[in-house]
Amino acid sequence: MEVVGEAVDGAEAVEKARWLGVDVVVLDLWMPRMDGVAAIRRIAESVNPAPAVVALTTFDVDEYLFGALQAGAAGFVLKDSEPALLVEAVRAASKGQGLIDPQVTRRAIRRFAQIASRPAPIGLNLLTPRELEVLRHVARGLSNAEIARALTVGEGTVKTHVARVLAKLGLRTRVHLVIYAYEHAILSTS
Repeated sequence: MEVVGEAVDGAEAVEKARWLGVDVVVLDLWMPRMDGVAAIRRIAESVNPAPAVVALTTFDVDEYLFGALQAGAAGFVLKDSEPALLVEAVRAASKGQGLIDPQVTRRAIRRFAQIASRPAPIGLNLLTPRELEVLRHVARGLSNAEIARALTVGEGTVKTHVARVLAKLGLRTRVHLVIYAYEHAILSTS
């Protein structure tokens, strides 16, 4: 792991993400000129290939968490967490996985569970029964290896299913799959 750049504000972070070709960006949500949520969105839309973004903040506020995740963040870490958690979040993001700080996870899950389920969008109807099963396992927090064991398939097969589910639903990360599953009450239909 190597730090290859620093930015003083959100606009500079977007520009550096464009020309440095980084794999992961750790982005403070509270920045001048362009806040972190706007910068995450801009990075996701304008940097190709888009790096994974880990949101970092002092404020344990639901709106920051949900805003960052909706904008495309792959992880969310509070600044008062142990430094090892930030390292773990960066490593997870570099592998295409997501990590939400355990200090906010339980509250986030409760909030998503309270959201009234909406009719499933057409994309959900495009999933095969196996892809839907994989989506449910991802939403429960299982790793690819754990899903492979549960379904008695290879880990590569699980990765393929996860990639197809992401593509069919128009989502970018496993964190977004979890959000999607809770928003649409997919776990309750198993």
